[in-house]
Amino acid sequence: MTSDLRFRLDRALAMHGRPSSDFDLNKGVVLPEGRPLRAAGVLVPVIDRGRDAHVLLTKRSSALKHHPGQIAFPGGKVDPDDRDVVATALREAREEIGLIEGQAEVLGALPSHETVTGFTVTPVLALIDPGFRAMPEAGEVEEVFEVPLDHVMDIAQYRIQSRRWRGQVRSYFAVPWGPYYIWGATARMLRALADRMADDAD
Repeated sequence: MTSDLRFRLDRALAMHGRPSSDFDLNKGVVLPEGRPLRAAGVLVPVIDRGRDAHVLLTKRSSALKHHPGQIAFPGGKVDPDDRDVVATALREAREEIGLIEGQAEVLGALPSHETVTGFTVTPVLALIDPGFRAMPEAGEVEEVFEVPLDHVMDIAQYRIQSRRWRGQVRSYFAVPWGPYYIWGATARMLRALADRMADDAD
């Protein structure tokens, strides 16, 4: 399956597309020009299990100050010593889940995603060695789990939901899987890839 999966992912990455944001479903929001944004990178790790493929995700520690308990990709802000955003994503994956050099084949990056917290996040898509065994960093990651790629690439699985944030109702994508509530920026970045995969299938 690996060659077919790589072909599909490469085709999706090659498609033209605009950056996404947490504001995509909130059409009344006008973002100011020149707003300060901090650069960040996340790894979108895809593992080929032979008969099927999975996306690896983390559940953030409930003890964290920011986004406790939320579902996320391994990743974080770009450090001054990082060569580029790909290096950021790989470094964070090493720190958060124990992914070492040589266990990830980077395929490319999706268009950036702007978050409500002021980050511009680059999703870096990679194929992961199926022998990889996650070692969550206890201070940041409560759990590492896998969700079937077919599930998060199925547009019909996505829901649009809303909640109040900073005094305003904000709508967002969610793509739940079992006990895991995948929503917000993580769901939006997955949806961006799902849209490309769907276009490729047409």
